[in-house]
Amino acid sequence: MPKRSSTPNRGFKVADQIQRDLAEVIARELKDPRVGMVTIQAIEVTPDYAHAKVFFSLLVGDPQETQDALNQAAGFLRNHLFKRLHIHTVPTLHFHFDRTTERAADMNALIARAVASRSKEEKGQ
Repeated sequence: MPKRSSTPNRGFKVADQIQRDLAEVIARELKDPRVGMVTIQAIEVTPDYAHAKVFFSLLVGDPQETQDALNQAAGFLRNHLFKRLHIHTVPTLHFHFDRTTERAADMNALIARAVASRSKEEKGQ
């Protein structure tokens, strides 16, 4: 019988802790003017904790410029995570803009238009 890990959800716990710490470090320590109001949406950590995809959204600003700035600051951010996390390997960070909120807003607009057009058709009959 294969040996089971004592903490089967350790990857999720590590990703969650990275998300919290990274959000705080970006807000308090990162002084790059290209990085505005960033929200860390999700973290995907590889099983060996060597790499982490960091998905972020942006309140204002250019997503590509912010992504470039965050990827340039990845080493700085990783260094701060070393000081905060108590794990053997802190992953290399790879930032990706998360378009989920944009897609959700587009879908809501489509639904609202469909409902409005349907109500106009019903009134016209």
